[in-house]
Amino acid sequence: MPAELTSFVGRTRLLANLKRHLSESNLVTVTGIGGVGKSRTVLRLAHQVRSQFTDGVWFADLARLQDAGMVKNTIASALGVADQSARGESESLSEWVGDRDMLLILDTCEHLIEGCAELIDELLHANPRLKVLATSRQSLHLPYEHVVPVPPLAVPGDNAEENLFTNESVQLFAARAGAVVPDFVLDEQNIGSVAELCRRLDGIPLAIELAAVRLRALSVDQILGLLTDRFSLLAGASRTALPRHQTLRAAIGWSHELCEPAERLLWARLSAFAGDFELDAARFVCSDDRLPAEDITDLVTGLVEKSILLIKSDHAGVRYKLIDTLAEYGVEWLEKLGETETLRHKHLAYYLSLARRSEDAWSGPRQIYWFVRMRQEHDNVRLALEHALRTPGDSPLALELLSSLWFMWICCGFVREGRIYLERALRANPAASKERCKALWVLSYVRSAQGDSAGALESAEQCSSEAVLVGDSRAVILASKMQGTAALLQGDLQKASALLGMAIEFNTGNKELNPGLLPAIVELSIVLTTQGELYEAESLLIEVLEVCKQRGELFVSSYASWALALPLMYTGRPAEALAKAQEALRIKRYFHDTLGTLIVLESSAKILAVLERAELAAQLLGALQKNWKNSGLPMLGAPFLTTEHEKCVKECQKLLGESGYNAAFERGTRLDLDEASTLALGEVDAA
Repeated sequence: MPAELTSFVGRTRLLANLKRHLSESNLVTVTGIGGVGKSRTVLRLAHQVRSQFTDGVWFADLARLQDAGMVKNTIASALGVADQSARGESESLSEWVGDRDMLLILDTCEHLIEGCAELIDELLHANPRLKVLATSRQSLHLPYEHVVPVPPLAVPGDNAEENLFTNESVQLFAARAGAVVPDFVLDEQNIGSVAELCRRLDGIPLAIELAAVRLRALSVDQILGLLTDRFSLLAGASRTALPRHQTLRAAIGWSHELCEPAERLLWARLSAFAGDFELDAARFVCSDDRLPAEDITDLVTGLVEKSILLIKSDHAGVRYKLIDTLAEYGVEWLEKLGETETLRHKHLAYYLSLARRSEDAWSGPRQIYWFVRMRQEHDNVRLALEHALRTPGDSPLALELLSSLWFMWICCGFVREGRIYLERALRANPAASKERCKALWVLSYVRSAQGDSAGALESAEQCSSEAVLVGDSRAVILASKMQGTAALLQGDLQKASALLGMAIEFNTGNKELNPGLLPAIVELSIVLTTQGELYEAESLLIEVLEVCKQRGELFVSSYASWALALPLMYTGRPAEALAKAQEALRIKRYFHDTLGTLIVLESSAKILAVLERAELAAQLLGALQKNWKNSGLPMLGAPFLTTEHEKCVKECQKLLGESGYNAAFERGTRLDLDEASTLALGEVDAA
């Protein structure tokens, strides 16, 4: 067995997983892309478990073997079987293995799959005590095989709570850099650049090691700056390495050669996606006469088996990903094929269609599915928008894509980004049109969510004017609703009541609940509550909650539950009010609704103060001060929120005294938004 010539970094969980599979199965195949560290991981494992095998661990390296007919002979040589008889190699190997308690490692099987699978099957039938550990870029397709994929190393940013210095990609770079440049030290000055370099290299150990070699002539920042063409930069690591491991391009080229022609074509076309994607997206974007849609599923499966595509499966479904390094290789091939623009346009068409479908379904029972799905598609939506905005003649499609995704900007945590793209797309499309009108009211909605009531009013009024010019009655109604929202934020209750009332009246016959009808009713109820018309507000909100329940709408129902807590509190029912506020918080956990969570916590603090639970209320006020600062304009600058906030502070100070209030407030400033919500829900004690 080869010695370990370099230190081994990370992979603790993977090694434990491999040991478990090896104890449960006679054949474990370790798969992964070229350069991901399959051989090195298996060698580390072999040294760890060698004492468990009475007859030892035996290692056969098949990397240099090109003739499939020589597999058995090569393994026999590795085992030291010197049989000079005329018997077949299988017979002599099976006899030598006998009933030995041993581990046989076959390294690099992907180019000899059939020969390796055939031999392993023969040996395992001859000796049930034998354990075989194979490395390959694809599985051996034996029925009793356990396949364990080796992912790239974790990169900085994968775990937001991880210390950069303990990240395994960073540690690998530091270890190899120290071997190349003995005085290299990872410190506060270079950790940011090293972390970014490891992230850009996708955590691929081979790429990280090749980059570390460049420290002989370049600084970390210089390597980072030259990484535009990672394939030419990361070359020449070692004269003793196999040719396929001497450059990153060679490692990936080896994987490319193992693919069938149709798989190579699909690899190139899949590089049109950003991040991960679903199978239906691949079928739409990548299929044509050369790659029929019905063949895409099998080809994707083939690329997964050959470790080109990563697969991610969770409650939201199955998604696939080409890591950036493999995607960049695919982009080069796509350029050579002359298909780049065609694929970009099909990519845009797919995501425009997806945006229309998601908008139509948003207010229904699959709202959480669409929330998760569109957050997953964020990178691809952004790529489609960039293509539409850069391509002459396609900028109107950017308007349509952006405005169809109004819920993504408002409800999925991308308010700031939505505003930037909407303003950019509107500048690119100055002529009045129905598409532009829709984008204008969406922009008004987004600006309101940022607390920019003046900007919201401006774009809503512009929408109204242009909608009249182009005869878009729906845009006129939605512009009225958005003007009403802006008026509410500015504290002009009379104007807000008139505009929201008009929007509700003209929207009542419309089957679309969002964003015109239900939010307008919730906002009108806030006006009524502020004006003291509490029972009318309560009645409206009970109706909204009933409609939401019937339709499966959750996002607006969370706001309706919060808004209902206010008249309940003011009419002497604080316990019921707290229950409604907590109901709103529980729903908001499904969504990335920072703004909504902050607003509900404001009211929760007020209700807790009324219930004389002032210490808890003061902690929430401390958390609110910190988290509003991180999120934008505190309380959106809206008088109906700021006035109640100030009253709550005074009430808590009165109940706790100055020093007691300050102590509780200070404890609250240490809480993030999730912790503050947990506290308000009563799921942890105050400590």
